[in-house]
Amino acid sequence: MIRFILVLTFLILFLVFTIPVMIVEWIIGKFNPHLKDTSSLAIVQWAFRCVMRLAGTKIIILGDENVPRDKAVLYVGNHRSYFDVIMTYMRVPRLTGYIAKVEMLKIPLLRTWMKYLHCLFLDRENIKEGLKTILAAIEKVKNGISICIFPEGTRNKVPDTFLPFHEGSFKIAEKGNVPIIPMSIVNAGDIFEDHFPKIRKTTVVIEYCKPIYMNELDKETRKNMGSYVTEIISEAYFRNKKQYFG
Repeated sequence: MIRFILVLTFLILFLVFTIPVMIVEWIIGKFNPHLKDTSSLAIVQWAFRCVMRLAGTKIIILGDENVPRDKAVLYVGNHRSYFDVIMTYMRVPRLTGYIAKVEMLKIPLLRTWMKYLHCLFLDRENIKEGLKTILAAIEKVKNGISICIFPEGTRNKVPDTFLPFHEGSFKIAEKGNVPIIPMSIVNAGDIFEDHFPKIRKTTVVIEYCKPIYMNELDKETRKNMGSYVTEIISEAYFRNKKQYFG
């Protein structure tokens, strides 16, 4: 339980003690939005690195060379843990907004940082509002801001399985004309979810697969992007699971 207490305490203290920083960031944003973007990114990435150190998680990164540094991308990954967001966000090389469930707006202070970082909030029960979120994400990538989405739509509670990837997620890459970076995340559930409420010291393997350019794919593949990307992530997932975890 000690790791859980340490992580929770750090997150609460971070949110409370950065209230003045939020105000400063808001003022900076009025005069220099780019500076606000870069400083907010640096602050939150620092906080997330601290969280993972407190959690005792060793993260093995594969395929880092597959992530373009000079353009926006759409990150797409499997989703087993709350820590998926923390582990992947602390490594993004440029400003990146995550698509989160709309319920996150109920959490004070956290929602402010998320908005500063161009995160979008998806109402899964409202098709019209969900479409607006996808359209907003398309505008983000067109303006050079990467987007990350977990197309399963929720955390998968069954180890070593994949929920169906929602096809609408890939419209962001298609309409925004940006590459898709599939992310395979192995063993994330062992940090917390598999033995709630304990946080255990463990190892997680994240592989960034080769970029997918939708305009290079045939029409039939583009119609079934969910299955296509799931297959890529699944192959990397089970290969890395076998190599690193037997």
